[in-house]
Amino acid sequence: MADIKKIATRESYGNALKELGAEFPELVVLDADLAAATKTGVFKKAYPDRHIDCGIAECNMIGIAAGLSLVGKIPFVSSFAMFAAGRAFEQVRNSVGYPHLNVKIGATHAGITVGEDGASHQCNEDIALMRTIPGMVVMCPADDIEAKAAVRAALEYEGPVYIRFGRAAVPVINDRPDYRFEIGKGSVLREGSDVTIVATGICVDSALQAAEMLAKDGVSAEVVSICTIKPLDEDLIVASAKKTGKVVTVEEHSVIGGLGSAVCDCLCAKHPVPVKKVGMQDVFGESGSAADLVHKYGLDAEGVYKSVKEFV
Repeated sequence: MADIKKIATRESYGNALKELGAEFPELVVLDADLAAATKTGVFKKAYPDRHIDCGIAECNMIGIAAGLSLVGKIPFVSSFAMFAAGRAFEQVRNSVGYPHLNVKIGATHAGITVGEDGASHQCNEDIALMRTIPGMVVMCPADDIEAKAAVRAALEYEGPVYIRFGRAAVPVINDRPDYRFEIGKGSVLREGSDVTIVATGICVDSALQAAEMLAKDGVSAEVVSICTIKPLDEDLIVASAKKTGKVVTVEEHSVIGGLGSAVCDCLCAKHPVPVKKVGMQDVFGESGSAADLVHKYGLDAEGVYKSVKEFV
């Protein structure tokens, strides 16, 4: 069997910026002394005059981006999620969100798959933080193809956008002719009738593998992939919940305020059904390999399988 192609979505981010740079001369990229890690160095090499290293000053970087957006540029600010969403939250809220400026935030190294960097750098709160900012689009792509599509969609969208990228290489799962991307739209990757698994980011692959395992036990799991957590594809979520009657959400993020909370908000208002949230259960991460951490916290295929099996 041929090896499954894997690529980190942070790599996809850098490659997408470089590709779009030729098409959009107004595209500029800002970084906070992390161009090698966030992969914006790829853009910097191609377009050195359109890349600004702001140094270790993330809050200032957001302000610079806000100013650039007001003179016709389309700035992508880049840093680790812990710094882009955490350290610079006030500036993102007040300098970008409040005036609804055309600034894009590319946040890499999100979640526990930052691995050995440990709890201080493993941001499991960023989706929750960004969801609370009025008018902010929040996306978390599952693979290389979706990540590149999300970057283009963000560039073409007028307004603030937050995109979450990962450090670890993940399987390419959207490599199919009929794939298309649209902000605010999810997709059903596997039809099912007994339970709906709604997943985002790296957990989409885990959900698909778990569904295969569940099928061997006679459990028919529908897998819904959600890249855009805000605005959420509520019609898709409700339609699937009506079909299966049970929903499990899976995310590499706190179960408080992330995908699970967004899905519960939707279903509570429109079609109440039992929901189980799989993710970081109100705990900090820890230092370790990405694979070991994903396994320990039940976010790999085996962990998702067990959680769903217990639920149904």
